[in-house]
Amino acid sequence: MKVLVAVDQTLESRLALQYACHLLEHFDAEVDAIHVKKDVGNIILEDFDIPFLKKDHKKKIDEQAKAVQEAIADACEICLEGKVPCEPRILVGDPAEVILREAIDKDVDLIVLGCQHSSALREMLLGQVHTHVINHADRPVLIVRELRNLTDVLVAYSGSSCDESALNFISPMLLKRKPKITLMHVRDTDDLESQEFADACVLKGESTLKNLEHQPETKLAAGNVVEEVVKEINQSPSDLVVIGAQGFVKPGRFNILKEKSLQIIRRTTRPVLLYRQKP
Repeated sequence: MKVLVAVDQTLESRLALQYACHLLEHFDAEVDAIHVKKDVGNIILEDFDIPFLKKDHKKKIDEQAKAVQEAIADACEICLEGKVPCEPRILVGDPAEVILREAIDKDVDLIVLGCQHSSALREMLLGQVHTHVINHADRPVLIVRELRNLTDVLVAYSGSSCDESALNFISPMLLKRKPKITLMHVRDTDDLESQEFADACVLKGESTLKNLEHQPETKLAAGNVVEEVVKEINQSPSDLVVIGAQGFVKPGRFNILKEKSLQIIRRTTRPVLLYRQKP
């Protein structure tokens, strides 16, 4: 498995790299840790003929990139200790666009982003880079706000083909670690989902995980999907939340911003794996 971790000067992004290596410790994977520094040629200062300001700004960006590179190297040491190959790289350009381009060019299987978790708002803030990558990535994205030891996994399961693929995607990473896995289905009362369908959905997800050599616990709730999943996350010790990219067909700016999965990501500080089928 190829994993792309975007790293910047924030603590959260370095924690994301450590978490990714922790997740992949018993799995055959390699990590590409990249820092994208801004292209000085595209900075607004170039619109003004102030050479010394542009030069000073470039120096600041280069110094920041050097500091981040050193931090990446330190974090990669943790990956290497867990026998996960980790290559640090510095790239230039628009961060979101470079991340998406590298994911395609390198054919990575998972994109990992660190995100600040402190907010006085009811919904956690996502930066422009995170929102753009989540909206436009055509493969799984892991959002990490805090470093947690992986012993408890919550899977929000709707019974869709996307969610089935998510189980198959995450299962090999967890096989040797054997965390407690809770498979949760919410009978969506907003969509008038029947009890019979909900029961069948739970049995289907449980059967899939057992066929993948896991012994999941199951939980069936009823109500609004987002509210019930967020409530379960807050009441449980989940170290990883796995959700399928519910509510959309094709990646795009407007339809995904309204979908259930993004609402869940915004309202928790736990690491969240948003699964999307890779082309």
